[in-house]
Amino acid sequence: MTTTFTTKTGVVDWLLSRGYFQDCPGLDRTAALLQQLGHPERTYPTIHVAGTNGKGSTTQVLANLLQANGLRVGTFNSPFITEFTDQVEINGQKIPAAAMVQLGNQLRPLVAQLDTQPALRGATEFEILTALALAYFRDRVDVAIIEVGMGGLRDSTNVIQPELTAITTIGLDHTAYLGNTLGQIAAQKAGIIKPNTPIVVGNVPEAALTVIQHQAQQLAAPLTVWSRDYRTRSLGWHHQAEHFTFEHSDLTFDHLATPLIGPEQVENAAVALELYVLYAQRHHLTLDPQRLAAALLQTRWPARMEVLEYHPLVMLDGAHNLHAIKRLKQTLLTDYPDYRLHILFSAIRTKNIAAMVTELLTLPQVTLTLTTFDDPRALKVADFKQWQDRLTLAPDWYPAYQALRAQLAPHDLLLITGSLYFASEVRARLKP
Repeated sequence: MTTTFTTKTGVVDWLLSRGYFQDCPGLDRTAALLQQLGHPERTYPTIHVAGTNGKGSTTQVLANLLQANGLRVGTFNSPFITEFTDQVEINGQKIPAAAMVQLGNQLRPLVAQLDTQPALRGATEFEILTALALAYFRDRVDVAIIEVGMGGLRDSTNVIQPELTAITTIGLDHTAYLGNTLGQIAAQKAGIIKPNTPIVVGNVPEAALTVIQHQAQQLAAPLTVWSRDYRTRSLGWHHQAEHFTFEHSDLTFDHLATPLIGPEQVENAAVALELYVLYAQRHHLTLDPQRLAAALLQTRWPARMEVLEYHPLVMLDGAHNLHAIKRLKQTLLTDYPDYRLHILFSAIRTKNIAAMVTELLTLPQVTLTLTTFDDPRALKVADFKQWQDRLTLAPDWYPAYQALRAQLAPHDLLLITGSLYFASEVRARLKP
């Protein structure tokens, strides 16, 4: 007999016990669950966002823009930074414990039933959570923005039939699952493109764009590309915000700013703005420049160049792959050129840690401390003894953080970066 959940913790523990990856990724298990639930994902409009980096920030900006029009907006993001249930939100409010318990009890027997079928057994944490989120949004939202977990084509979120899709960036990440070239990874991301459904593309390399364009053409999906069909002009970082203008066809929005730090956040905001304009045109929403500008300024996204302290300056950023590290490096060079940098870095072992560390060490005025954190996938400091002449090795991140913070001068910046799982642990300790 199946035990009934009585607490949110019980549901979360059950989800985590299912594991995050499946040997055979695909849509069948999630689709089967949604069929048993009466296909809740078909009862409201959705927007699907993929990309190597930037999809979380894009989702949050777009959600704020749509909320400014009085809409109830569901968001599904991953991984979480603060709390597991932050992945499922409506208008910035995480799913309540009562809803988690109710949906957990509804889903558990359905998952058990799938486990009796060889072709459908083994539904994972993320697959079940996808079904849970899509079911939670039913009768509660006007629109939901769904962030892809990994890739796109075989990601469990690809069960939806969205009104709009987007691919923010393409870089080398999750190569064991998605492919070893930009073209192969782009083909996986482009798997979210649906027939006759508009696709918005951000700043992606030409090799990736070629693949995306081909897929869009095959499916007659209207394609909108950054710097060709819509564009931004950066006005620089000042007053704690990135300032820019946005242009789409005959529309121009001046005096825009986002508090999310880094030139790449202007590009992420541009993808969100383009999606917003297209959605507004389809649903006859008013494009009010002042309301739009105010919504942009209200966007917050933890562990994305997040300032933990101003005096001394301590920041947290989840630059979890080489593509993100290169963008982080550009942000530091652009927005903090006069600061001495102290970087506390950790990542999970599946990442190209050597390449990420090498990239960070090319920054001027930088010292780097390599550490680990409480996760079985985290790097082992002992594996990097050959790096001791180039950086500091610290077996415990918190004492290393305390020592670095204690020595900061007025024009020093302590940046804690690497895995989003590392960022989550750090944030829980430093900003509970």
